[in-house]
Amino acid sequence: MRLVINTRTCSTRRVSISTTSADRGASSPVATVPEPETTVLTAPLTNTFGYTRSLGPVLSQFALGLRDGRIVGSRGPDGRVAVPPVEFDPTTGSLSTELVDVAATGTVTTWSWNPEPVAAQPLDTAFAWALIRLDGADTALLHVVSVDGPEQMSTGMRVHAVWRAARTGRIDDIAYFAAGDAPVAAAPNEIEHPDDEHVVITTPITTSIVHSATAEESWYLEGLRNGKLYGSRIGTGVDAGRVYFPPRQVSPSDGAVAVERVELPDTGIVTTFCIVNVPFQGQRIAPPYVAAYVLLDGSDIPFLHLILDCPADEVRMGMRVQAVWAPEEERELSMGSISHFRPTGEPDAEYETYREFL
Repeated sequence: MRLVINTRTCSTRRVSISTTSADRGASSPVATVPEPETTVLTAPLTNTFGYTRSLGPVLSQFALGLRDGRIVGSRGPDGRVAVPPVEFDPTTGSLSTELVDVAATGTVTTWSWNPEPVAAQPLDTAFAWALIRLDGADTALLHVVSVDGPEQMSTGMRVHAVWRAARTGRIDDIAYFAAGDAPVAAAPNEIEHPDDEHVVITTPITTSIVHSATAEESWYLEGLRNGKLYGSRIGTGVDAGRVYFPPRQVSPSDGAVAVERVELPDTGIVTTFCIVNVPFQGQRIAPPYVAAYVLLDGSDIPFLHLILDCPADEVRMGMRVQAVWAPEEERELSMGSISHFRPTGEPDAEYETYREFL
């Protein structure tokens, strides 16, 4: 039964809708995905960077305490002690100024068993994650408890900190907590640190995945290894006729599908550029040098690459350039197959011919 509303007369009526068993049992439509015309490339991809943070006046004292084999908390206006210390009181917003030592023993308030540790976790054997309220603290600290099995864990059990011999001011200076009420003093630190009040730590952040390229990316990368440059031409819509390099599967403007693979020459013009004068970590070329957007002949979008083989201050907008390829045996499935671009010596392109690509 369905209620039908007539918006012209503001009247309603009920109608019956019948369905067949075939309608009720019909499955959802399934899209047919064609096999790719080329081999789709996959490769492991690992991104790593060091996250550097200055801990400030409060957390620096917590880190310095860990170096010394002590655990430091902060006392708020209400007398409650937080571990780790909080930089600002959560109720009043005032800066925490009273720092106090707490014991390295405490009580498990809740826990969860981890039977299969993974890389970068605190221990390589099974352990318990636990919230531990240290003696003298009013909040719980998240850490790990090392025991032989979950049957040895319980809420309310007493534990003590086990310290590393070499301590750097990180929470893992406490290797783990062990069962038992008797505190174990930390041995003298095996690492010498400068006497400072403010601590800066660097934490490595790493993400590893297996990246699968699209079909377009795959033949683009294969082309680079073979010394060829391939783009894609959009068939319809806002970008109809435009050639993208690197190629795209669809137009970023309206989603129109690319319909043609286009082989491009390795010559083009500089649209915009910058002179790199500042050295930085991992830099392969001594500054000054030029990073520029190059518009290949026959393409409609510039891409970033290096301009070398000429003084940096001679690079200019509209300058004609050509790719300098790496030796064939050194080419790979990446833009690194092109070492850089060099000036050709031809007359510069007129500004009006590339202004829309800036």
